[in-house]
Amino acid sequence: MGQKTGSEQEHSEPIYTTSSFVFDSAEQAAARFSQEEQGNVYSRFTNPTVRAFEQRLAALEGADTCVATASGMAALLTLCMSGLSAGDHIVSAKSIFGASRILLGTQMQKFGVETSFVDLNDLDAWQQALRPNTKMVFFETPTNPLTEIADIAAISSVAHDYNANIKVVVDNCFCSPALQQPIKHGADVVMHSATKFIDGQGRCIGGAIVGDTEFVGEKVAGFMRTAGPTMSPFNAWVFLKGLETLSLRVNQASDNAAILATWLQEHSSVEHVFYPGLLDHPQHQLAQKQQSKAGAVVSFKISGGQDHAWNLINNTELMSITANLGDTRTTITHPYTTTHARWSEQEKLAAGIDQSLIRIAVGLEDPHDLIEDLHL
Repeated sequence: MGQKTGSEQEHSEPIYTTSSFVFDSAEQAAARFSQEEQGNVYSRFTNPTVRAFEQRLAALEGADTCVATASGMAALLTLCMSGLSAGDHIVSAKSIFGASRILLGTQMQKFGVETSFVDLNDLDAWQQALRPNTKMVFFETPTNPLTEIADIAAISSVAHDYNANIKVVVDNCFCSPALQQPIKHGADVVMHSATKFIDGQGRCIGGAIVGDTEFVGEKVAGFMRTAGPTMSPFNAWVFLKGLETLSLRVNQASDNAAILATWLQEHSSVEHVFYPGLLDHPQHQLAQKQQSKAGAVVSFKISGGQDHAWNLINNTELMSITANLGDTRTTITHPYTTTHARWSEQEKLAAGIDQSLIRIAVGLEDPHDLIEDLHL
């Protein structure tokens, strides 16, 4: 899927690092620009390497089409600019990635779009927040960093029963299609930060929007053509290579995370562990229903607050202290002062993100080496 062998009969896809494409005639150029004829025009919106990545990711998500973007946040901005106008309304979960909340709650206000934030698992709150001008519902599952699980089918049903035209958008970054396919549960659009598990080795920045032909294939692709938040051909090639090992990496990292989470849960210095694979996770059964495994991200609260949290992080040797995730190498971060630093104190505490919280995105190392690295 997504590969067309060229004249050189190459086994690995070439990288088409070209800004434009040559036409056979002026007539063909006119037909391409008017979209009367399909084909490459300009790499801002048509590039064979990017297209191969888009086709494969769409297939993995069980969707019709995909539009690749320059970053995960570019994907969210592109979604908003494609599907919303001044006076429109968004309903979003409160517990989302820090930059996503700022984009929806602050930046989109400049364009006359208002966002209401609700508790992820309060279906009544979702229902009550909907308005006649609501055009988009947005949430991620599992959430960053507390790994809450949203009931995709239930939220989608609430939104679509109110208005069938509302777009239900799910950020599938933490699971990837290796563990979860939101469209099968009723979502309309799936968003990705390809930077994370799709790349898998912390090399490139990219994003993607996956969905149907009418909205993603026409409106989102049309915005891409005009505004150009474009994925580079080189990054698309890296992501293509990442997709080839996605299932192997994500499944192994999930197995490793389950071992680490179980060990943390039994440690006296740990106050609470947030991991959907644990029986005491509030949405454990829902995670088992929606996901094939619990994922590779484990968060926990440590006794002693920020000083002890920073001390634990600083004493690690195997784990990388970085806010990125989805890498083959395990990463560790302090969400209160990194990924969610721009949130207000009230917003962080309301979301359960306090100074004792640590997030670990588990990689492919031996989990027992990771346990030893924590020095708890």
